[in-house]
Amino acid sequence: MRVKDLSKQDRPRERLMSWGANALADRELLAVLLGSGFRGSSALDLATQVIDHCGDLDRLGRSDPHRLLTVPGIGPAKAARVAAAFHLVRRAEAEPERERITSTTDLAGHCAPLLRGHTQERLVMVVCDTGGRVLKRSVVTEGGADHTAMPVREVITEVLTTGGAMFGLAHNHPSGSLDPSSADLEATARLVQAAETVGLRLLDHLIITDAAWRRIPT
Repeated sequence: MRVKDLSKQDRPRERLMSWGANALADRELLAVLLGSGFRGSSALDLATQVIDHCGDLDRLGRSDPHRLLTVPGIGPAKAARVAAAFHLVRRAEAEPERERITSTTDLAGHCAPLLRGHTQERLVMVVCDTGGRVLKRSVVTEGGADHTAMPVREVITEVLTTGGAMFGLAHNHPSGSLDPSSADLEATARLVQAAETVGLRLLDHLIITDAAWRRIPT
């Protein structure tokens, strides 16, 4: 049976998009990567033959692409695609572990270098995944000596675009005061509400000066 003859809920690509890659078996994931079968064999059939040819998934991942060319239905394009996919995984595994935010102190440490020593207020954001690994750190806005904008919609959009699940914010007070203003308190409350609405979590909103930092209560 061809993959396109399966019901939509049984097709590997559609299942991956609906339920995530963890819902698919090895041969289904490989079938998505291969894209098509050959001569009456579906992509699923071809994926099964490729795995059987190599012995198991681990050996497939370390196979020379030229070895895959001996499997009927595997041409240079498919062999190169499979080899490239597994090599990308090895590169990702070899990268250093991303820094994590596990406490308010960690958040302050990540934000402080972008805030201390500046004579204008800045708003800095750190975006993290579900495990607290840092995905992005950036300056969101920069304003005057005593205020900067809090673009709630833009902040939430940036977190979602980055693929984050949690985020922390911090801004500096060039005056040296650690006391939150009424605008700081109001903006923090709006951020918490906006984040919860779309399933995100605000870790903390901090005030950072050249000498210390303070958490704004939520």
